[in-house]
Amino acid sequence: MYTDVLIPTDGSDGTRRAITHGLTIADRFDATVHALSVVPEGPLGSLESDGARRAAQRAVARVEADARDGGLPVTTAVRRGVPHEEILDYADEEGVDLIVMGTQGRTGLDRVLVGSVTERLVRMADVPVVTVRLTDEISIEDVDEAIRLARERAESAGYPDVSIVGEPHRTSGSWIVNLETASGPVQVAVDAVSGEARIAERGEGD
Repeated sequence: MYTDVLIPTDGSDGTRRAITHGLTIADRFDATVHALSVVPEGPLGSLESDGARRAAQRAVARVEADARDGGLPVTTAVRRGVPHEEILDYADEEGVDLIVMGTQGRTGLDRVLVGSVTERLVRMADVPVVTVRLTDEISIEDVDEAIRLARERAESAGYPDVSIVGEPHRTSGSWIVNLETASGPVQVAVDAVSGEARIAERGEGD
């Protein structure tokens, strides 16, 4: 029924359930997953854009890692422009037949903006749009707790001499903690809702 499922994401906690839902649908129909993040054009210049682009890249990388863990084909893209317009253009260009998106973004103004984007997609898209509301409460807010859980997970998986590389960051409801071990670099994803930690991938962290 569906061959290409698009999951727009800004990396906010509110996208966590939408990603899970989108991947479940893609798995059910053996569909290709498309992860797209749009960097909004703003008035504050390149510094804001650079930070926003890094966040967008992390957001699509999170979807990509989860899709690959589930054995799903996945493609990612980061674009710049008006979010709902870029999402609609991408869906048309790539032959997407389902869009799955969260209804809430970050706190404050972003929550309003993401809700507005979703509303526009529902009204304007030529394909079905599944909206998923955030209902889970984030329980792991503290970076030190995320680091502790990541260390424990790596050590329990048999990785010796664990040390932190760079600054952990949170995207799509997960803390991403890059570790250096005697066996090489490891990346651990700590679910900020459940506290469950898993080895996300092996390779150099960003």
